[in-house]
Amino acid sequence: MLDFDTAQDRLIQAAVRPTRTERVPIADAVGRVVATNVLAAIDIPPADNSAMDGYAVRIADVTPEQALPIQQRCYAGDVPQALKPGHAIRLFTGSLMPAGADTVIIQENCSEQDDQVTIHQLPKAGANVRYQGEDMGKDKTIILKGKRLSSGHVAMLASQGITHIDVYPVPKIGILTTGDELAQLGQPLQEGQIYNSNAPMLAVLIQQLKAQVHLTLHAKDTLEDIQQALSTLCESCDLVLTVGGVSVGDKDLVKPAIEGLGGEMQLWKVRMKPGKPVALAHLRNTPIVGLPGNPVSAYAVFTLMVSPMIRVLQGRRHALPRVFYGKLDSTKTFKGSREEFIRVQVRPDADGFMYLTPHAQQGSAIISSLAWATGLARIPAHTEIKNGDTIAYYDFKHWGF
Repeated sequence: MLDFDTAQDRLIQAAVRPTRTERVPIADAVGRVVATNVLAAIDIPPADNSAMDGYAVRIADVTPEQALPIQQRCYAGDVPQALKPGHAIRLFTGSLMPAGADTVIIQENCSEQDDQVTIHQLPKAGANVRYQGEDMGKDKTIILKGKRLSSGHVAMLASQGITHIDVYPVPKIGILTTGDELAQLGQPLQEGQIYNSNAPMLAVLIQQLKAQVHLTLHAKDTLEDIQQALSTLCESCDLVLTVGGVSVGDKDLVKPAIEGLGGEMQLWKVRMKPGKPVALAHLRNTPIVGLPGNPVSAYAVFTLMVSPMIRVLQGRRHALPRVFYGKLDSTKTFKGSREEFIRVQVRPDADGFMYLTPHAQQGSAIISSLAWATGLARIPAHTEIKNGDTIAYYDFKHWGF
């Protein structure tokens, strides 16, 4: 068995970064990964402007409680006159700063009468002014290649007048579930059957990452059926996930099915809990990851080992999200021969630490623990971890997106 870190790295290395790009409208770009550095075409703001409703002045001309003549009223979109010495120009949020003015006095600190303004409280020079280019400077990089776009990035692009952007293609992921005991959703359960929860679970996990579930198949527990499904998936997918059939039982046929098609196994079994029966193979240049059939194990392996692969396939800059650290909050002591990833809820405390409370039932059959947990806490192998000890924490909000 491989140790977890080595296995995780091998799966990441098996994913090939994209080289092809496509151009999409920015309205369709959320969740897509930028294929080139994006430079600012213009300064934002394009010119100095007022950050508040108030009066533009030259601060050296102002004496508290002394009235200044109001030279002009200038709204956003108007072009102001140059400020005369000893005068003020009435501005509104977004109004261009007049030449000669250096400060905006907010209207709450002023009173106006007979086209004159009296300033009751002076700010520092330069107050309430948005300066040209202070947000984005022309020709500066505003979005790095490999960044997944959010709605905030779309706002940046729109402010630059950019209508289309070059992105990488969305990876096509195939799912293959196996097992004669599985019933499809919507069908009545027969004796000895359970519902196929893995397929919809994995589909949602893939969609959360903004990849595409290209094709989902289910194969009977026969070598021929599994090989036919694998052949179909590998023809059109960038990554194939199989679920179940990768252990050592009589009907664990995924490994021999891959090898029978000429595929090459690069990894089989990982020293982790849950999730020991993990396989990595290539068939016709398509990577295949064999996940355990147990939904909890499949969920953990997908989160920790498959999601980094998908980020590489998307062209993201970083395959591995941030790992946090928190203190175990449990009366139970943990120690095992494998790396263990326990389901926990995180609780921030006033002292600045994160406290990690384990689910009461850590068995790999406890599917309800996935909905309860906020992430996975890592218990190192051969190490006794007790209440208050600091351990690594993989937050689903970071590792699942």
